[in-house]
Amino acid sequence: MLPATCHNLEFGRTGFVDFSACGCFFNSSFDLFSKRNYARQVIKSVHMGYYGGGRRLICCRRDSNIAKCRVFSTKAPGTLVNGDVPGPPGVLNEKEESTTDLFEVVSDDLLTLNKNLQSIVGAENPVLMSAAEQIFSAGGKRMRPALVFLVSRATLALTGLEELTKEHRRLAEIIEMIHTASLIHDDVLDESDMRRGQETVHQLYGTRVAVLAGDFMFAQSSWYLANLENLEVIKLISQVIKDFASGEIKQASSLFDCDVELDEYLIKSYYKTASLIAASTKGAAIFSGVGNDVSEQMYQYGKNLGLSFQIVDDILDFTQSAEQLGKPAGSDLAKGNLTAPVIFALENKSKLREIIESEFCETGSLDEAIKLVMNSGGIERAQSLAKQKADVAIQCLQCLPHSAFRLALEGMVKFNLERID
Repeated sequence: MLPATCHNLEFGRTGFVDFSACGCFFNSSFDLFSKRNYARQVIKSVHMGYYGGGRRLICCRRDSNIAKCRVFSTKAPGTLVNGDVPGPPGVLNEKEESTTDLFEVVSDDLLTLNKNLQSIVGAENPVLMSAAEQIFSAGGKRMRPALVFLVSRATLALTGLEELTKEHRRLAEIIEMIHTASLIHDDVLDESDMRRGQETVHQLYGTRVAVLAGDFMFAQSSWYLANLENLEVIKLISQVIKDFASGEIKQASSLFDCDVELDEYLIKSYYKTASLIAASTKGAAIFSGVGNDVSEQMYQYGKNLGLSFQIVDDILDFTQSAEQLGKPAGSDLAKGNLTAPVIFALENKSKLREIIESEFCETGSLDEAIKLVMNSGGIERAQSLAKQKADVAIQCLQCLPHSAFRLALEGMVKFNLERID
């Protein structure tokens, strides 16, 4: 087992230990038993009232032979919006080299974001924070906050601003919290055991903790959103949270429904994916002080990028292996969630309809259904749809001045399509 060193662990105001505030995340050096054991110990400590009394600074070194902790008194650090927070910064995931390159122009902004997330997500709630960190450390690309920073910096020149405002930065943090909360809840609803090749929060900590962790992050993000004191942005982001629920209801009410139409699929995809991306890009433009025409173009950019991204994900559910996906291939179809490739395939494959409506009751029927989708032209038509949405997104960027940030926004659209080339 690899050695792991922890520093700057602090008790929250309620007296609970927060192992995440130090930047020492649960990763490969902590095996599954360690994660579960840690969660149980903290929950037990909370219920029994342990760790009560002032704030502490804990330094812990752990390897195969050593487990030592030292506890010191310390004062609580303040959390600053500009990122001047204590503790080592988080790091960008290096698995996705293409997106890392695209986001290089806002890499400093993303490092600041990572530091702030450690502080504002839940230093007072160690169990919930450790559950959220399972998502934060599971290979996420920080795409949504990166888009906030890219649009923010791309629009600064239009209004004469020289630097990002504290509202820009807080918006990016709120967006990532909302996204993380939605992932935790999605995995509970979908009964998913794996995400990005790692066990999901509810698999590790139980459904109750997962639901509470998602609820807490939605509530925490809403509180920070209200403190932005911009009614237009508050309405914009609040609608996203409503859209998430609407999307889940639409999906649940249309499972195994072979009469679902493409427009219904796109509406559901907007609710579940594109709504948050569109709100991210429009909100960033609003805080730059641009006119309504530009902010609307940024909204349309985010919306169409989000739709294209979801369509591509749905294609990959058929074309990639379980190892590449981090979950079983064809998992959406198996659950009765009919996506663009299936909807197109159903137009000329009556046998596919029979199999889906039987809810895969016969052995091998799911594999047969996947083959029918692959051989129907549904994949190719879905690819064409993804490219149509991508073209619209690119056109929406014409209102921006030429810059490295605009190029990165265009590159994000192209990178998404390259996933299916």
